[in-house]
Amino acid sequence: MSIDTLLEKNRAWVERHTSEDPEFFRRIAGTHKPRFLYIGCSDARVPVNTLTQTGPGELFVHRNVANQVVPTDANLLAVLHYAVDALGVTDVIVCGHEGCGGVAAALHSGAPLLVEHWLAGIRTTARIHADELDAQPDEKARLRRLVELNVMEQIHNLSRTPVVQAAWERGAELRIHGLVYGLEQGLLRDLHVTMDGSVAAGELRRAG
Repeated sequence: MSIDTLLEKNRAWVERHTSEDPEFFRRIAGTHKPRFLYIGCSDARVPVNTLTQTGPGELFVHRNVANQVVPTDANLLAVLHYAVDALGVTDVIVCGHEGCGGVAAALHSGAPLLVEHWLAGIRTTARIHADELDAQPDEKARLRRLVELNVMEQIHNLSRTPVVQAAWERGAELRIHGLVYGLEQGLLRDLHVTMDGSVAAGELRRAG
């Protein structure tokens, strides 16, 4: 597929929408109030708006290799700050996916230098859970479990960011969720690791 083909597909998409609804694009341009911030992997096989059946304006999206929430990543922190404090999103999703190349690379060596550096946190997660991963029946099962563990770790990282902590401490409605997308089934799976402001409240009570 060439760039010209992409542009032609874009024109056809615009014509289809405007023929059905002449105000479609003007209406979208007039407001930006998404409910969700989606933090996912850059993998091209995970088309987030398609698989969630959401339209323009419904998801605020940040993507990187292996859906990492790195506390020193200024890009992610800026997105998170803007989503929570300016847009007022109420739900943040961290979504991994089965067959993730980044997570698979963390189980082995030989990735490009900058990728190796970026995957350091997943390697740490794999080392902490080495016994559980070694107990899996095969490589595919190990990768599937590490994808889940990686999402759980990113939920923890997200919950400890100053933006999320401040939102919870002021009583804002904000939940963070962990999901995994199955490439072979097309289904999202809830890992049931949702956290909300009660976490911050519990920590304050324990500290007191």
